[in-house]
Amino acid sequence: MVPPVPEAVHLRVSHVTKRFGGVGFYDPDAGDIEIGGRRVNDLPAHRRGTAMVFQDYALFPHMTVRDNVAYGLRVAHVGSSDRQRRVDETLSFVGLTGLGDRWPSQLSGGQQQRVAVARALVIEPQVLLLDEPLSNLDAKLREQLRVELRIMQRRLGMTFIYVTHDQAEALSLSDWIAVMNKGKVEQAGAPWEIYYHPRTAFLADFVGAVNLVPATIADLAAETVTVTFGRHQAAVRRPSEVPLAAGQDVRLCVRPESLTIAAPAAGANGVTLQGSIVRRAFLGDTMRYWVKVDDREWIVDQADPGGSAALDGPVSVSVRPDRVHLITA
Repeated sequence: MVPPVPEAVHLRVSHVTKRFGGVGFYDPDAGDIEIGGRRVNDLPAHRRGTAMVFQDYALFPHMTVRDNVAYGLRVAHVGSSDRQRRVDETLSFVGLTGLGDRWPSQLSGGQQQRVAVARALVIEPQVLLLDEPLSNLDAKLREQLRVELRIMQRRLGMTFIYVTHDQAEALSLSDWIAVMNKGKVEQAGAPWEIYYHPRTAFLADFVGAVNLVPATIADLAAETVTVTFGRHQAAVRRPSEVPLAAGQDVRLCVRPESLTIAAPAAGANGVTLQGSIVRRAFLGDTMRYWVKVDDREWIVDQADPGGSAALDGPVSVSVRPDRVHLITA
């Protein structure tokens, strides 16, 4: 079941289940799909008020850019003058003014994807479906079009359903993310919640790099939880959304960028561990360290590494208690 989103939307999916294995247009085994308050389970695709942007663009090679974008309007028998006006407006909206007479083969990958988006937007759907639309593009162009799609969505106020295997893409584009595991929604929520407050170890590990450390609850207070892990003990923020008990096994979830690394020191603020760097990797905007603490390696990301020499040998790793998230599942 997909949890309800916190505000009114064009799309609602309720209690839907589906066993896959056939070919074609799938019908849910149970539950309802509503768009704009209208149940669409039994409606054919062309009457659902949706449009689709495919991974491989799927442009008609024998049609110009203008004809590709106008295709859906022609099928819907939109008049010539209105059709031309809407095509021109949409090409301008996606930044393709002046390219209407070109063939798809004369366009770059990014331009072809903009044509595919324009073809979907011009019919003014209630919901736009995007199936990994940027996966065929290089990293720099993906990032650029990611920003452009987000701006388009905000300006149009349209519901986008965006399927992707790229976690960074999902986090940067979305107001609401649903992460699926074995055909079921593991968790749905705002990007910040999914990333920093995952409910399960699977989700924490699936979305970005993470330190997942087994621990045991030693004591409970109103706002803090004292946990033991290895030979260490620390007081961290007590989550309000899950029941906890002394002696309960949990996992500490700490993102690499939440950790601070420095030369060995005693008495630092927050949870502090002493360890030794076993390897490091320069990632451009960050330096990633793997720090051995007792029998476990911690991943630590240092932002803007160009301002200081890379660390080596013994180090101190610390984190604020409020940046440690407890996971019980």
